Amino acid sequence: MKAVALTHHLPISDPKALLDVDLPKPSASGRDLLVSVKAVSVNPVDTKVRARTNTVDDPPKVLGWDASGVVEAVGPDVTIFKPGDEVYYAGDITRPGSNAEFQLIDERIVGAKPKSLSFAEAAALPLTTITAYESFFDRLGIDRDGGDKGQSVLIIGAGGGVGSIAIQLARAAGLVVIATASRPETSDWVKELGADHVVNHREPMVEQVRALGFQFVDHIAIFNDMRHWETAVELIRPEGGIVSIDDTDLPMPMAAMKTKSASLHWEFMFTRAMFETPDMIEQHKLLTYVAGEIDAGRIRTTLSQVLSPINAETIRAAHALIETGQAKGKIVVESF
Repeated sequence: MKAVALTHHLPISDPKALLDVDLPKPSASGRDLLVSVKAVSVNPVDTKVRARTNTVDDPPKVLGWDASGVVEAVGPDVTIFKPGDEVYYAGDITRPGSNAEFQLIDERIVGAKPKSLSFAEAAALPLTTITAYESFFDRLGIDRDGGDKGQSVLIIGAGGGVGSIAIQLARAAGLVVIATASRPETSDWVKELGADHVVNHREPMVEQVRALGFQFVDHIAIFNDMRHWETAVELIRPEGGIVSIDDTDLPMPMAAMKTKSASLHWEFMFTRAMFETPDMIEQHKLLTYVAGEIDAGRIRTTLSQVLSPINAETIRAAHALIETGQAKGKIVVESF
């Protein structure tokens, strides 16, 4: 089967950073689905895994943790899906990725593709949707169905992939959304997605948020990087919660968190698959829920750009776009 893979961890400007390779077609066993991949999305995790070591990968390492496609075959223990089903999923970082014609994926982390979306539109969603959903509803404990209506959430880095779906999930839950964006195009984007207020995270945010009438906010999500930690601590309400998706070596003073009895949560959407946690199937359930919300018109895809075909040259171009740090929404590559 065709695949895009790496053998050496190189800068994306190097033509050898990602290569077109031919690999054996895998076979489904256990609870695995064999999916014929139709479209993939590129995320910052792809660029981080590609660049992080000086090792040599043999056999070649296939990246990609966002896909949509069609189930070609199922393992003997599969109960949720059947061949011919259209699906979308983010995958498992410990297994070969989605930048291949066929991929094995555990059915417990797979959702039925939204019927109203194309494969490209669906491929933009899984990783960021799982991250945002788990951040709000599993980590911060926000009521998905409106029980916390009227509470405020500050989404730092709202114009990116995770922030773009997070705005919509927060609005659907009845929250007042304060989104951060630093450029006119991303400010327009987050407003279009439903943000109630927009502040610039490249300027002092405490003053901006308080000028909007918020002394504190109920929830804070850090979806870009932890240089905003002290701002988040200053703005979180007493007994409120902060969630972050960024690991960091930066200082994280905790005294004010203790004084406020505030909580800090980490979100890593691969945790359930990596450790096969007892609640692993919750990712199937949440992707199914979001698909229903999309088909009902309450949530939209965050796709911003489609490239084609799925090959090393195009995937390298997508990595380069992600590494600029200027992308809004999601970049998808479709069709082998």
